[in-house]
Amino acid sequence: MSKKLPVAVLGATGRMGSEAVKAVEAAPDLELVAALGRTGSLQTLVSAGAQYVVDLTVPDSTEANVRFAVEHGMHAVVGTTGWDAGRLQRLEELLAEHPETGVLIAPNFALGSVLASAFAAKAAPYFESVEIVELHHPDKVDAPSGTAARTAELIAAARSDAGTGPSPDATTTELPGARGADVSGVRVHSVRLRGLVAHQEVLLGGPGEQLTIRHDSYDRASFMPGVLLGLREVAAHPGLTVGLDGYLNLNA
Repeated sequence: MSKKLPVAVLGATGRMGSEAVKAVEAAPDLELVAALGRTGSLQTLVSAGAQYVVDLTVPDSTEANVRFAVEHGMHAVVGTTGWDAGRLQRLEELLAEHPETGVLIAPNFALGSVLASAFAAKAAPYFESVEIVELHHPDKVDAPSGTAARTAELIAAARSDAGTGPSPDATTTELPGARGADVSGVRVHSVRLRGLVAHQEVLLGGPGEQLTIRHDSYDRASFMPGVLLGLREVAAHPGLTVGLDGYLNLNA
């Protein structure tokens, strides 16, 4: 029998973290060696023998957590938001000093959501207009969601590569925010409503037709297959990977 992968979960007492703890404990090829809440010491990861770290904490601490993991030769799977261009650049510089270590930063671990974003990027060059509506629970701290921002970036890149122009918009007057956020030239609208978990729809329009690509997560358990996939694949992808689609071979 092959040796189990020793995994530590950071943010283990949160909504996502508690699900990750259960998922790792239930996986036959993984072993949960540490589960840290907000006050846990990162040195526990070393003493516990962790070689894989799942970071599901908060934006203020995620960079330090991942840096600690990389510096100690641990692969990291990260679902925490807050990774702007500056943080990503610093992480890439650190990983260059640890070329055998892999880090996955995934805006969304739901496989259906990752696929929906990829499908939207494939379709976007063929439609004149595209906008995104993302809907989440009101306890979410960021808007737009990391998934929506990632989807908008993928769509914008696909349209740019295809030479597709910007979506038409004759708006000349508007209340602040009425047209949503502009993410790489794609309008993104955020809804925060009690009862929701995580939902996104991409609206694509052309003359006489509309295509809607929607994904719904009704329970945080939907994210766990992606977390487990990330843990099983991250060591085979040294360096930085942004987006779980990097592990899905979608361009084959």
